[in-house]
Amino acid sequence: MYQIKTSIIRKMLVIAVIITGVICCLPIEASSEDISTDTGIYQELKLFGDVITVIQSFYVREATPQELIYGAINGMLTGLDSYSQFMPPDTYKEMQVETKGEFGGVGIVIGIRNGLLIIISPIEDTPGYRAGIEAGDVIAEINGKSTQKITLMEAVKKLRGPTGTKVVMGIARKGEKELLHFDIVREIIKIKNIKNVEVLDDNIGYARIVHFNQKAAGELREEISSLLEKKIDGLIIDVRGNPGGLLDASVKITDMFLPKGKLIVSTKGRREGQNVTFISQDKALYPTNMPLVVLINGGSASASEIFAGAMQDWHRGIILGTKSFGKGSVQTVLPLSDGSGIRLTTAKYYTPSGHCIDEVGLTPDVTLEMSKEEKTKLIEARIKSIENKDKSKHSILIGDKQLQSAVRIIKAARIVGQNLKSK
Repeated sequence: MYQIKTSIIRKMLVIAVIITGVICCLPIEASSEDISTDTGIYQELKLFGDVITVIQSFYVREATPQELIYGAINGMLTGLDSYSQFMPPDTYKEMQVETKGEFGGVGIVIGIRNGLLIIISPIEDTPGYRAGIEAGDVIAEINGKSTQKITLMEAVKKLRGPTGTKVVMGIARKGEKELLHFDIVREIIKIKNIKNVEVLDDNIGYARIVHFNQKAAGELREEISSLLEKKIDGLIIDVRGNPGGLLDASVKITDMFLPKGKLIVSTKGRREGQNVTFISQDKALYPTNMPLVVLINGGSASASEIFAGAMQDWHRGIILGTKSFGKGSVQTVLPLSDGSGIRLTTAKYYTPSGHCIDEVGLTPDVTLEMSKEEKTKLIEARIKSIENKDKSKHSILIGDKQLQSAVRIIKAARIVGQNLKSK
């Protein structure tokens, strides 16, 4: 047996203690089962020591202790699921800074599923959206280099950069035999939460939630109040292509459509402190006796699925479109002592009926697919609307058969409601 270098083992034990210490700082109590598990981990560290000794003795070049340990931690976390990951100090610092200011990017929300770097959704009115990037696209290359085995944070770092600079993406798309290449110039990404609020035919209100951030609930409340003042008696909420956002924003928005005291969503993890339920607190802003349709598609994820799932489970509205993405896990960011950090999946979301949407998604009540040509025309129509080139009344309905179907459902629901009242 090769002699194990004690300095390396000592460093690995320190890392293990650091990780354990961070978790213990959380409001969570360790059980005897956890202690025995930790003991087992320490025993298995000998295997790590054996591998490190072999690498340092025979690998083709000299590897630093930090390189080996960081690599081991990264492999440990990425092996758990698609969202848990290790962030070296520079990546962790960048993650903290980017939430405080503007940044240059292409305007897409990405994730990793089955080892593939996938587009969850392009963000409207951004370079990626205008270029024709679609939800479900797989990024096979970035600037000519394969994305195989790339981590999420590595991909984000490669896609972001100074405004005005170019990034080239090689996209694998269902139905296409060869990679599609997109040359995209980075821009400052600014997201507007609520768009296209208007009254459609026959007093039917429409609002599109683009993102669930801290201002989204307040903005939507104002818009719905305005629509109600215009005497709407039916409403369509569109979360197609909405990649999600803050849990708190999703809960507050869902609260506007449910009676007081209804379960909105719950999170469940291994620890008692991770098991949390969110209950509607206020009287519904939008009257519960008025018909509601929620539009979803494969780009609807996370907070969008929480909202649509609650509407579906409480039979509050009809969910129309295509199956949602299926992002239903909670990640917690934990700092480590050397300035690095880890993003760890600590819980999963469950809809009021107990359905876990993670990796599964929501199946709409009414499934209505759109062809490739229809999707292209819809994107072109939205870009024209953004650029104010099409000011015709209700232009948002043009070419959107899912929205047109939602309007018909609202009209049918009102007729049924009127007939029930007359009886």
